[in-house]
Amino acid sequence: MTSTQLLKTSPKEAVFDAQPSHRMASNVSTVPHSVFGPSPPPPAVWPPLDFALGALACCATCVFTNPLEVVKTRLQLQGELCARGSYKRHYRGVLQALWVVGRTDGLRGLQKGLSVGLIYQGVMNGVRLGSYSYCEALGITSFHGGSLLSGAGAGALGAFIASPAYLVKTHLQAQTVEAIAVGHQHNHLGVSDAFVTIYRREGLIGLWRGVNGAVPRVMVGSAAQLATFTSAKDWVSHSQWFTPSSWLTALIAAMISGVAVAITMTPFDVISTRLYNQPVDEFRKGRLYHGFSDCMLKVCQSEGLVGLYKGMGPVFLRLAPHTVLSMLFWDLLRQQTVKDRQSQGRS
Repeated sequence: MTSTQLLKTSPKEAVFDAQPSHRMASNVSTVPHSVFGPSPPPPAVWPPLDFALGALACCATCVFTNPLEVVKTRLQLQGELCARGSYKRHYRGVLQALWVVGRTDGLRGLQKGLSVGLIYQGVMNGVRLGSYSYCEALGITSFHGGSLLSGAGAGALGAFIASPAYLVKTHLQAQTVEAIAVGHQHNHLGVSDAFVTIYRREGLIGLWRGVNGAVPRVMVGSAAQLATFTSAKDWVSHSQWFTPSSWLTALIAAMISGVAVAITMTPFDVISTRLYNQPVDEFRKGRLYHGFSDCMLKVCQSEGLVGLYKGMGPVFLRLAPHTVLSMLFWDLLRQQTVKDRQSQGRS
């Protein structure tokens, strides 16, 4: 993700000024490393700045993909714990669902939960991408399996910290008029009302209800996304189809990563949505599920294994462009930051 200008930097520099030479120049051997082999760390960005860059990239992406997130939530809640064919299907696919939501709730309905979604994306992905960048700077990702473990750990941390925002986002995106409602309707008046209502009813811990589904969801998705993006980008760079700093290199890597995320993450995404949206009783316990494993078991028993892949269409259509855009924006922002820092250093 750097140019040949980075090849002359001394390896003895401090870790946040280090600029390793593994991103290829034209005179380097064209023999590619293994796609999943070790990869030296790229030039790192100062962690607080990388936090901001990751947050900015994912917030920009969220504006475009939020309508698909609304549709995904509705499809995953439709027919909850009901056998196939025993419930009325309001949503029958991505395009039809988008049309139904837009016709019934209006264009604003397609952007339900956008404000809190931006909060979630900014906090979660800022922590996630910033932490992963720090692992790169420390050289952890250069070991076999390092990218996978770093991605999973960074994702878990980000998901835990941002869980209250995802909880409110799920509630708001599930809310609609009775004619097309699916899942439990919490009937919040807005983002601030949702936070206050949940806090008054369930206490501070209630804002983290459902985090046991969110952490494994993001761990799996983050590990798949960051590990495959890093490996795919190395492979494309070594293949010399494009220059290592080209945006096309990041784009192809992000497309490969998006497919991997959609396949591995959908069952965890369904469980996470169900845990977040379920109603609670007077003892502040979930009325439908007792936890992650209980939710998975009940979904399989009532809806079959296919129930874990409800909303696979919008999951892929949302995750693929979200992965492509967020990883592309993040990569380009980091490249520009490194170039600006080099320019300042030369001046």
